[in-house]
Amino acid sequence: MSEAALIDARGIHTYYGASHVLHGVDFVVRRGETVGLMGRNGMGKSTLLRSVLGLVRPRRGEVRIGGVDMTQAATHAIVRRGIAYVPEGRGIFPNLSVRENLVMAARAGAGGGHDWTFERVMQTFPRLGQRLTHGGAQLSGGEQQMLTIGRALMTNPDLLILDEATEGLAPKISREIWTIIGQIKQAGIAAVIVDKNFAAVSAVADRVVILVKGATVYEGSSAALRAQPDLHQKYLGV
Repeated sequence: MSEAALIDARGIHTYYGASHVLHGVDFVVRRGETVGLMGRNGMGKSTLLRSVLGLVRPRRGEVRIGGVDMTQAATHAIVRRGIAYVPEGRGIFPNLSVRENLVMAARAGAGGGHDWTFERVMQTFPRLGQRLTHGGAQLSGGEQQMLTIGRALMTNPDLLILDEATEGLAPKISREIWTIIGQIKQAGIAAVIVDKNFAAVSAVADRVVILVKGATVYEGSSAALRAQPDLHQKYLGV
């Protein structure tokens, strides 16, 4: 019997008030897999992530985390099953120092693992090591993104969800973030990455899912999508 997927969401219909945003979306992430979740603005990507995490309740459908039905579970119970979420806008604590932001998140993983220690996070993000006493609000946008990814890793997750991984960052900092994402992949952590940079996403993702108006219009390997530039332009082109 194969191991249960980290995320197995089936037939997800999500509404905001009377607005029907997700139309029967299926979304699966397997252990160790990197998935690029793509689509133009307003197509339902963040809503899908929020539905999986219990931040908004699907009206129909089922969300299983590690094989367990968590459709009606509270968000804190879902993330305790090994999921770390880096939201759009980052969500760091501006009045806490870099060290405090990191240490307050530290805990064993769902399986009891302690692979991601404070020292390992410092090795991965040397820039943060130079700013440990700085308040979160004193950091640049790129440093804040590094901090929020580092904080997520301190929870020793099986799966890291990055919503708008490099949004608004300078090209040099974006390249640093993509390098770090590659290191996380090499460490065996599964990831869901939302970002507009198709070349960067497809370079690291095993599989790409594209949403259009709350429905899946493409699901397949990154290589297969790169080989179909007409689809890329149709669904992702500006």
